[in-house]
Parts: sequence; C-alpha cells; structure tokens
Amino acid sequence: SEHLQKSGIPSGSQDKVSVLASGPEMAEPPLAVDPVATSNLSVKAPEFYPAGYNQNFNQNFTDSSFEDRCDGYLTLAEYVQDFLNHLTEQPGCFETEIEQFAETLNGWVIADEALQELVELIYQQATSVPNFSYMGARLCNYLSHHLTISPQSGNFRQLLLQRCRTEYENRDEATKGDETTRKQFHAFVLFLAELYLNLQIKGTKGQVTRAEILQEGLRELLNALFSNPVDSNLICAVKLLKLTGSVLEDAWKEKGKNDMEEIIQRIENVVLDANCSRDVKHMLLKLVELRSSNWGRVHGTTPHTEATPENDPNYFMNEPTFYTSDGVPFTAADPDYQEKYQELLEREDLFPYYEENGADLSGPGELYFDEIDDEMDPEIEEAYEKFCLESEHKRKQ
Repeated sequence: SEHLQKSGIPSGSQDKVSVLASGPEMAEPPLAVDPVATSNLSVKAPEFYPAGYNQNFNQNFTDSSFEDRCDGYLTLAEYVQDFLNHLTEQPGCFETEIEQFAETLNGWVIADEALQELVELIYQQATSVPNFSYMGARLCNYLSHHLTISPQSGNFRQLLLQRCRTEYENRDEATKGDETTRKQFHAFVLFLAELYLNLQIKGTKGQVTRAEILQEGLRELLNALFSNPVDSNLICAVKLLKLTGSVLEDAWKEKGKNDMEEIIQRIENVVLDANCSRDVKHMLLKLVELRSSNWGRVHGTTPHTEATPENDPNYFMNEPTFYTSDGVPFTAADPDYQEKYQELLEREDLFPYYEENGADLSGPGELYFDEIDDEMDPEIEEAYEKFCLESEHKRKQ
C-alpha cells in the first residue's frame, strides 16, 4: 500500500495493477471477503481490574529482567507499588521474585521513614484490594525475616503491628459506622486473620510460633462484631471464624481456656435474638455445625491393622454364599464351613482326585480331563474359519 501511494497510484487501483503485473493469463475474478470484526475493548479496560487496583502497572515487570526493573523508578513508593500490583495480577510469581524484591529493598530502605512508608504501602494494598490479604500476609512474613534494617523505632514486624493497632483501637466505632467505614474495617479484620495464620515468630530456642497478641486481638474483634449484629458485621465474623476457628480453638485449649465455647454461645444468642436476615442466620447455624464436626477435620483414631475375623466384625461380609444339597445357605463364617464346602466339591465333581505329585487317583469311569471332546461344534468351526480369513485379508492390506 505504501509503495502504491509513493508511486502515485490510487489505492483503489491496486487490483488492476496486480492483474496487469501478473499478465492476462494470471488474472482471476475478485473474491468477496467478509469484513473483519474489530473491537474497541482493550485488555487494559477497567472492567478487567479488581476494585482499588492501580491500573498504572509498569510493563518493566514483564518486558525486562528483574535486575533492570528498579532503574526506571524515581521513588521507593513507585517501585513497591508496581511490585504489589504485579503480585496482585500474577500471584504465582511470589516464589520466584520475592527474594530479589527483598534484596532490592535492603539496598533502598535504609532510613526509618522509608521503612514506615513500605509498611503503609503493603497495609493499604492488603486492606483495599480484594483477595490480596493472603498474599499480603505472606509478603509481610517474608520481609519480617529478610529485611536487614532495624531502626530504633522498630523493625518491619513491629511497625506493621503498630499500624494494625491503630485500626484495632477504633473497632467499636468502625462496627457502628456507615457502610463504607464498616467495609474498610472488615477488610482489616480479614487481613489480621491472615497475619495470624502466616506471620511466623522465632523464639529464643529457635521454635516457630504465632503472634499471641494477634490471637487476643481477634478475640476482641469478634466481640466488637457481635456487639453490633448487623448483617455485614456478622458475615465478617463468619468469614473470620471459618478462616481461623480451628487454629484459635486449638490455641485456647492448650491454655485451658474455653473461649470458643463462649463464642458459639454468643452466636446462638444472636440467631435467637438479633434482627439479622434469614440468610445470615443460616450462615451462623452452618458455622456452629462446622465447629461441632471439629471444623471439618478428620483424625485417625487407630493405626492401620490387617483385618481378621477376630478384630473386624464385617470380615465375612464380602464372602460368597454356597448352598448345601438341601438348599441351606452357608458362608465362610459358619463353624462347619470346611466340611460343607468339601461336600459341595464332591457333589459337583468339580475336580478329579489327584495326589500331590499329579498322579490320577480316579477309578474307572471317573476320568475328567481325558474325556473332554476336542472337536468343535460345526457352527463355531465355520465362524472361526471366517474370522481367520478376514484377519489374513486385513493383514495383507
């Protein structure tokens, strides 16, 4: 097309030029071509991004090597935010890129202000972007063990918990606030639950434990949610307990506490007294049912042992049933099974009498295998010959 335009030939004359260039003998009638459907919808359309997601995603994360990615950033916030967006879009890259990300931060985060900014960026992403709370908790756990900076104001984990405490202290007001306030608070609650499950703290003896302060914090958050039993607060409480209920109950039992019993009792009172919707009450009852089944966990009671008639009452359930000459059924569970079974074999004459060395002990007129007729039935013999001929024909083809 460009060549035709440079030659001064109108674009509408392209068909005539191609025909003349190829000779009259090569000319062919024009073919009708269906118009190509085009779409104005872009892969970067807002409809494809979750709420709160920053669409200014830096393409360096997909178009270049990781070592070159931080060269084009002017601030720490730009670099961290782009990595968080990248992690939101491609969570599977966590294992392969988190180490390099932490190394880059160790060369960049060298002051208290930078560390606080890093904590705030991760916190905002984990509480504003749906479904990022789990990945955010994993990221916080990794950075808490691999960031080298430890200023006087506190290391990464300490600053993170301080940031969570700010929201935690406003729990009573948040549960009574408007819809937007409650929604932000519920996102914080679920992020704190993920932190409790994923944030690992190494003790003085090298043992790995969970943060007890988060355990107590979740207990108080549940109290705040149940104190104002509107639908959204109760749904958040159900999500929290489904996520952490089994772990919390195990931890409380180790300390001899019955906190979970108190929570379940409170849920039952809410179902009876609160003016919540029917669907939410059904969710609460299902949660109580889940807890009564040990949160869906199945533990083996006894080690595997081979089944025998002595330890398995159903041992003979799959045994075949035989019938005596009188039509009386019997199985291997009957005391005189061997005697009845031998009688059955003799009556049916299923096997000849052989010694252990194979000698035939059967008397005259009791031959078994020698009396088998080797001749085929005429109809079967004809079908067999036809089958052989067809097979040979197919093989030659």
